[in-house]
Amino acid sequence: MKRSQDRDMAAAPQPDHYAALHQGFRWQVDEHFNISDVCCRRWAAGSGKSAPKRVAIRAHQTGAATSFYTYSQLQQAADALSHVLVQLGVQRGDRVAIVMPQRFETAAAYMAVFQMGAVAMPLSMLFGPEALEYRLQDSDAVLAICDENSITSVNAIRSRCPALRTVIAAGAAAGQGDVDYEPALAAQQRTFTAVKTKADDAAILIYTSGTTGPPKGALLAHRALIGNLPGFVCSQNWFGFDGKTNARSDAVFWSPADWAWTGGLMDALLPTLYFGRPIVAFNGRFSPELAFTLMAQQGVTHTFLFPTALKAMMKAYPHPRRQFKLKLQAMMSAGEAVGDAVFAYCRDELGVLVNEMFGQTEINYVVGNCSALWPARPGSMGKGYPGHRVAVIDDEGRECAVGVPGDVSVNRFDIHGDPDPIFFLGYWKKEAATQAKFSGDWCRTGDLATRDEDGYLWYEGRADDVFKAAGYRIGPGEIENCLVKHPAVANAAVVPKPDRERGAVVKAFIVLAPDFVAARADRAGAEGQFDLQLTAELQAHVKGLLAPYEYPKEIEFIDALPMTTTGKVQRRVLRLQEEERFRLASEQA
Repeated sequence: MKRSQDRDMAAAPQPDHYAALHQGFRWQVDEHFNISDVCCRRWAAGSGKSAPKRVAIRAHQTGAATSFYTYSQLQQAADALSHVLVQLGVQRGDRVAIVMPQRFETAAAYMAVFQMGAVAMPLSMLFGPEALEYRLQDSDAVLAICDENSITSVNAIRSRCPALRTVIAAGAAAGQGDVDYEPALAAQQRTFTAVKTKADDAAILIYTSGTTGPPKGALLAHRALIGNLPGFVCSQNWFGFDGKTNARSDAVFWSPADWAWTGGLMDALLPTLYFGRPIVAFNGRFSPELAFTLMAQQGVTHTFLFPTALKAMMKAYPHPRRQFKLKLQAMMSAGEAVGDAVFAYCRDELGVLVNEMFGQTEINYVVGNCSALWPARPGSMGKGYPGHRVAVIDDEGRECAVGVPGDVSVNRFDIHGDPDPIFFLGYWKKEAATQAKFSGDWCRTGDLATRDEDGYLWYEGRADDVFKAAGYRIGPGEIENCLVKHPAVANAAVVPKPDRERGAVVKAFIVLAPDFVAARADRAGAEGQFDLQLTAELQAHVKGLLAPYEYPKEIEFIDALPMTTTGKVQRRVLRLQEEERFRLASEQA
């Protein structure tokens, strides 16, 4: 399809079925429910000639053939692993740490833990020893399943985690744990009788990013998957069905999101398996070239890409379809505001209207867009997805008027008065923190937004990211979005810099686009002049597009922004750095 046709597609009047979908939606949550049953066992046991060949996992390897794993193979591996875990003393309700990247064994581990009634605790392979130690100690995890990416870090701290009795070593980590994954499973090739769990039973203990304090373990029930599904289906433009005849789609899903955090587990792996479709697993470093090559080779139709990734892809490949044959039908993005520059890139160059989504570990997939079913508004977070009653509330718990910033919050009950299954069970061993999350039946996210007259939400930033400079209230997202529109900027973060006269001034940290990194390097010995000229250019760029008080008074060029393992910029790190610099300068003055 030509780009002009794509623009016509995007510009055509979009249907608006939002009100009917929201009013007509009703939750159906059975008393007994288990994630592994709906995500694996039912597909493995399906009837028809194609059932045994139904692919669950496509393991993509750079420069090598793809490995395909069926739902039958996934169930067989999960059954064997469940027997192994029972033999090792894992009981119902015990926490089992899964410390592996995107790979077949990771998916099998989740299914095995779920079907035996234990609690899966995802841990990122990017965590260092300290981060692992805190979570393993806090959760009292009894067993950890690791591969070569994590075994060294886990072994380094296991002596300080008294509850951790056993480490299973998978992949190239064989021989470095207590039990080797492959021979242990090979000795247990028999069906496992799944326990009968209730929908309210705990299934996942996943720790928050910890950007505003020590990480907290959010305990999720099996029903949380049900709560995620409306948002997933909508944000992927009716994933699982072709949208016209309601026949099964040919969807192939991929996201670089780590399966160890909410975005990768609840927004990618589990909902894809729920619909019996294949998900691409890739264990390697993300790059724009990798993303486009993988999507082209695997025929990816649906994806979840962070704004940070999309910005890098936009800078590296302004016109990607000149080089890659893509089959994209839908895209979701979350973690940070997409901004209109990235929105336009996805529309004009990728041929899809990116659907922004908002949620958090405790109440995931609650707000977003669905360009196939209601009009997309560039830069908007969207509206509450069907089944979720969402509002912007003030400090007293009252709903804010149109245009007035407040805390994005979700009610325990939907518009029909039925309980919303998305809600977490609470913070692990932190009852006071759980209670503090709520104002009556409203669960606060800590993210600020405004609501327009049509019900769309517009992100203002984390409550602790918004600041005042010279008396003006500053939301960093709008300035960062403006900066990224400049060809020199690959990514940006805006924070307050303490100032004696004005309280604070706007400061921007800039990661340069590759071409400008090279140009700066070519000016060896004249970097200072290059930086001054580019700083002035970027300041003028912002002044020309935003309010005068929003332009960054100071710009610092850095190699990379501090990021959480979930792909969010850690503005708090930069803010604290500026506060420390100010303190030291004041002491020296």
